[in-house]
Amino acid sequence: MRIVVHDFAGHPFQVQLSRELARSGHSVSHLYLQDLPGPKGALQRLPQDPPSFLPVPVSLGAPLEKYSIFTRHFAHRRYARQLAAFIEDSRPDVVLSANTPIDVQHYLLRVCQRQGTAFVHWMQDLYCMAVRSVLVKKLGPGGVPLAWHYDRLERHVCESSDSVVFITPDFLTATSSMGFRPARNYVVENWAPLDEISPAPKCNSWSVRHKLSDKLVFLYSGTLGLKHKPELLYQLAEALEDRKDAVVVVVSEGLGRTWLEQQLQRSPRKNLLLMDFQPYALMSEVLGAADVLLAVIEKEAGVFAVPSKVLSYFCAGRPVLLAAPQANLAARTVLRAKAGVAVSPDDTPGFVRAACRLAADAEMRWALAGNARQYANSTFDIRAIGERFESILHEAAAFRPPVRAFAYPRVAAE
Repeated sequence: MRIVVHDFAGHPFQVQLSRELARSGHSVSHLYLQDLPGPKGALQRLPQDPPSFLPVPVSLGAPLEKYSIFTRHFAHRRYARQLAAFIEDSRPDVVLSANTPIDVQHYLLRVCQRQGTAFVHWMQDLYCMAVRSVLVKKLGPGGVPLAWHYDRLERHVCESSDSVVFITPDFLTATSSMGFRPARNYVVENWAPLDEISPAPKCNSWSVRHKLSDKLVFLYSGTLGLKHKPELLYQLAEALEDRKDAVVVVVSEGLGRTWLEQQLQRSPRKNLLLMDFQPYALMSEVLGAADVLLAVIEKEAGVFAVPSKVLSYFCAGRPVLLAAPQANLAARTVLRAKAGVAVSPDDTPGFVRAACRLAADAEMRWALAGNARQYANSTFDIRAIGERFESILHEAAAFRPPVRAFAYPRVAAE
């Protein structure tokens, strides 16, 4: 098949899937937004890549302003047109699109319908619920009509796509309760690349360079955005201040990182270190510097978001301290794998107590770390995952609809 995999964010495991599909004999173009701030996977061509794998960066010419509602809206439109131009020119058999704002996803769906290309909606977030939460916080009651618009778009994408892939059965339950009726749906939980993130010794070149090799390190790595609680990380550093060997390291960018910087200006904490995103090639060493890896997601986001960083943590073979609703898939996975401790994001004392318990018990940390890597080894088999997606894409292409009769003007890249 000729396959387009589109991942708005450029995450590691989606591009790993594209490479696996290419190794299985398909022609795969992997599209992503080059200008989106945040951690990225191995998106350049590698010497061992098959010739049929083509990474395609799409650029708007400037970083995407993630937190400006109206500026982002117009950027999405420009981005969607560039994607549409590529799809119309390459005419793939099937498009698999993930991590994509629902207005862009809706645009891509219509382009695929117009030319008879199968479209698979890979739902990584309940976008309409996330948008509703943000709009109501920013605009109050005036955000409700705008939120309704995104509800309608998400319903249309779910029901008009040839297939929908949910990353958790929770999303299937939630969309069913909202009356969404997709033609075909599947549940495939996310994973992380075992061959790219592996357990590294605590004393490695990165930890030595940053003077962390002899510290008890609690490390957070990943985006700190609107759906996270950076105050938990600050409060943890405050609680550990009496321990001279303990340090909280935050490798991040975004609104949460900015909030932490402002807090440190008002009330400095010598044991709270803030760093920018590190190169993906160093990820094993960065995570390996930690004694405990941290993840946080606020209560309101627990239904519509699953922090995939936890799965990368599993690959790194380190214990996880997660603040998330107990019903969230990440919390259930941490507990099921016996790979760490999960507490409610509203339970700050419980979060601090769990951190202190992990700090005091090295044997517990080693046991949880071993369980984490064992879970990753037994679950993140990319060949099995690739076969699963290959089957889903084949089925979507087999039920490919005829070319739609309605007029839809071709839009060239801007």
